[in-house]
Amino acid sequence: MKRFCICIFLVFAGFSRLFAQDNELQLAKQFAINGEPQKALDIYQKLYKQDNEQYYSIYVNSLLGLKKFEDAEGITKKMIRKHPDDHQYIILLGTAYSQQGNIDKANSLYDELIKNLPADQNQIAMLAGQFYQTSNIDYAIKIFIQGRKTLHNDAAFSYELINLYRYKRDKQALTEEYLNFLPLNPAFISQAENALSGIYENADDYDMLKAAILKRLQKDPQQTLYTQLLTWQFLQQKEFEQALNQALALNRRLNDDGGDIFELCHTLTANEAYDTAIRGYGYLVSKGREQPYYIPAKIELINTKNLRVTSGKYVMDDLLSLEKDYTDLLNEFGKNSNTAFAMQKLANLLAFKLHRLGDSQKLLEETIKIPDIKPGLLASCKLDLGDISLLNNKPWDATLLYSQVEMDYPNTSIGQYARFRNAKLAYYTGDFTWAKGQLNVLKAATSELIANDALNLSLLISDNTTADSSGAALKMYARADLMIFAEEPGKALMTLDSIDRQYPGNSLADDILMARARLSILQKDYENAAALLKKITSDYSTGLWADDAVFMLGDIYENHLADKEQAKIYYQKIITDYAGSLWINEARKRFRLLRGDKNDTL
Repeated sequence: MKRFCICIFLVFAGFSRLFAQDNELQLAKQFAINGEPQKALDIYQKLYKQDNEQYYSIYVNSLLGLKKFEDAEGITKKMIRKHPDDHQYIILLGTAYSQQGNIDKANSLYDELIKNLPADQNQIAMLAGQFYQTSNIDYAIKIFIQGRKTLHNDAAFSYELINLYRYKRDKQALTEEYLNFLPLNPAFISQAENALSGIYENADDYDMLKAAILKRLQKDPQQTLYTQLLTWQFLQQKEFEQALNQALALNRRLNDDGGDIFELCHTLTANEAYDTAIRGYGYLVSKGREQPYYIPAKIELINTKNLRVTSGKYVMDDLLSLEKDYTDLLNEFGKNSNTAFAMQKLANLLAFKLHRLGDSQKLLEETIKIPDIKPGLLASCKLDLGDISLLNNKPWDATLLYSQVEMDYPNTSIGQYARFRNAKLAYYTGDFTWAKGQLNVLKAATSELIANDALNLSLLISDNTTADSSGAALKMYARADLMIFAEEPGKALMTLDSIDRQYPGNSLADDILMARARLSILQKDYENAAALLKKITSDYSTGLWADDAVFMLGDIYENHLADKEQAKIYYQKIITDYAGSLWINEARKRFRLLRGDKNDTL
């Protein structure tokens, strides 16, 4: 019983001591936070003397922080003598030397550790980790590199070295290490691409990668992973033709199903490299009907040709070729629910590019009668058919179709869009009072884009019917707007030019400038479009179209006039001068990209 009581006493005494030490440790940390490091050090010294093993690290770091180097050296050398095989004390002694400026003395200690490195992978990793914990990244790297030699294994520690090179932002070393690592670990190629794109800053960095890859391909031309990485490098440099050439060469060598080519073509299309994407999809189609990507590639080939046309990068032969492609697709697979999307796109091509309204109407009427067509596509086709009726000067037919979609899809984006088209039909035909009533409802639409368009059109009507209740000038402007919608730029310009002559002193000056700018963009005359938009920003800086003009200028300079600095100026102007603009989020994103931000701060 006496022995039991003694044991209980010792246990409680131990707990009491630990509790007291913990309180003192918290007090020391508070002193350090409050900017009283000497008081903290006094407590750490007391704790160290009570239990030097447990509190050595925090005590020695406090000594170093107060530049008490001799004391730090003294206690560290004691620990080295007590634990000669524990390298953490040698590393901390080297840290003390380094902080005194005795770099050579510190490096001598470290080099001795490297010289006597054990042939044990775990011990090597532990030693490198101890250097990392003291923020000595260079020697952590040296330990791993020497460890490879000691272990006679060039693949050892690749993952650790990759992380250290990323931390140091050592582009060349990281590049070489990934090129060592990836052939044995191909699943990490996406991670490598993300890491390299995060550290590379300019074209020179990607050129370095290309040179390193080509050098390795000379030694190992059959290594497909290097070819994949080279394709990615060309994509980052926007050398799209070269990227596709590399991918095609690899596909011919492997003779696989072409999945990588298909994904690459999606990327090319997203970058508006339409001709290159078309060549890639054409290659997949040429592999034959039995291949798994034959049908998807054929569809995407036509879609990409359509994108090229709708982006304005085409000649008349392109339009006729695209029409033939759609017709061939429908002949091959028939007109059914699976090909209804192609029928809709062909109808739009016929209406807005080839101006064959009758053929377009007939095809859309066929499309909406197809059994089992997807509801969303059916609604979209009905809206398109309404547009064709409007262009055919049949507004009653158009409004019936728009209203049908609105009733079939209440409280949805497509239903709201149908209502907006109805409102715009009234605007085109000069019924401004009814149009404005509909637009006022749509200003509260859940779709921000529809709400903004409704607000702009409502303001346009209000601004130009206040002084002139008949809205005569606005009616002529609306006719020009309809001609722009119909993609008849010549007729639209003639009508816009007539407004001032027929209605001098009208209030449509900035609206006419914006319409002319839109027409210039449609005709790819970006210099003239920029001049017109600048006039809006200077003469009508608080007007309806001011923020739209500023954003459009940023887009033109970024994507068409190759002046990134000017683009940045206009995007920043949206951020600083038009905080309530619909374009602010997109302007902020583009500004950051042009500035080269690697994070999400302005």
